[in-house]
Amino acid sequence: MAEQRVVVVFGATGAQGGSVAAALLADGSYTVRAITRDMKKAAAVQLKSAGAQVVCADLDNETSLESALTGAHSAFVLTNFWEHFNKDKEIEQGKRIADMSKRLGLKHVVFSGLENVKKLTGGKLEVLHCDGKGEVEEYFRAIGVPMTSVRLPSYFENLLTFFRPTKASDGESYNLAIPMGDILQDGMSVADLGPVVASILKCPAKYIGKDIGLSTDKLTVAQYADIMSKVTGKTIKDAKISLEAFRNLGFPGAQELGNMFEFYQMKPDRNVDLTLELNPKAKKFSEWMQQNKDGYKDL
Repeated sequence: MAEQRVVVVFGATGAQGGSVAAALLADGSYTVRAITRDMKKAAAVQLKSAGAQVVCADLDNETSLESALTGAHSAFVLTNFWEHFNKDKEIEQGKRIADMSKRLGLKHVVFSGLENVKKLTGGKLEVLHCDGKGEVEEYFRAIGVPMTSVRLPSYFENLLTFFRPTKASDGESYNLAIPMGDILQDGMSVADLGPVVASILKCPAKYIGKDIGLSTDKLTVAQYADIMSKVTGKTIKDAKISLEAFRNLGFPGAQELGNMFEFYQMKPDRNVDLTLELNPKAKKFSEWMQQNKDGYKDL
């Protein structure tokens, strides 16, 4: 019996990596090497129980990365700007993994990337958490690592946290403060990423070298709010907030997220049909809301 190929999954105890690890374990065709910085974390213990190899490694530690990637056939790689709010650090981490992937001869890396907005706009707009990933995408390709970039839209899950509806001044209804106007905004559940990555890994010849913009739905803020209202029984409305007003909300990252929404208004390439081809069970927003309505019980 042929030995199963090892797929290394970074961020395996987080949202993206956790989805990928779960999908690969369910598929059963791979040996999943789940990377975490904390072996005692509940999610790490669960991954081990599910049959994954659980390995401790850190994106800032080259020795641990070498150990994590040695003997691997492929990898799912992500970096996390929101952990440190430092574009240069994110680029440094991404390049470190790219160099190690090249040196160890990985056959396929699926990288959670995004567009280099600063480059695309000729320096007119910077979106740090996108630009850093865009530079890492370019670096993977420049040094010849076989790589597919998956570019996620805003997660539906963010509507439970960052962009959760807030009580309006009338004390009865709720506002959805997303500065997109009447422009369609792409979205998907981060939980649906895993099967997408599994499908890509099964067809390397088809997807290596590609940038795949993911989305399962394109809706206006008013349409998101309408679906949320129907599912929750609460009156939720588009707050019709401007980019400038959003940037001035004052929370950490408000300026960065405002810049992100300005980029979203430029309609980056996100392909619903391809996303659903890669994961036919990926959820539309209405289905996701039905499954997650308990998250809004306290509205």
